[in-house]
Amino acid sequence: MVSIKVDLDGIALDQGRYVPPTKPTYKNIKQWIFDKYGFNVSTLYIAQVKDKVGLEKRKNYNPGSGEGKVPVCLPEKEKAIMEAFKHFGLI
Repeated sequence: MVSIKVDLDGIALDQGRYVPPTKPTYKNIKQWIFDKYGFNVSTLYIAQVKDKVGLEKRKNYNPGSGEGKVPVCLPEKEKAIMEAFKHFGLI
């Protein structure tokens, strides 16, 4: 039988623990923008910017009649969404 004494003072036991990257969901993009810039963006604005840069979107199962006025994303919000896309590695 062998006895070993290991001194763990000053050693963090969670070093090297794998932390999976955050997925670029609409919810995570909205939260990242709120945390960094302090304002909210709508999913409509995120979709508009995705269209602008050519990113793929899933099918919309509730498209509406097309008769209503669609708001346009403001330039400062578009810039924040683009930064979020860069942060999550989409562009």
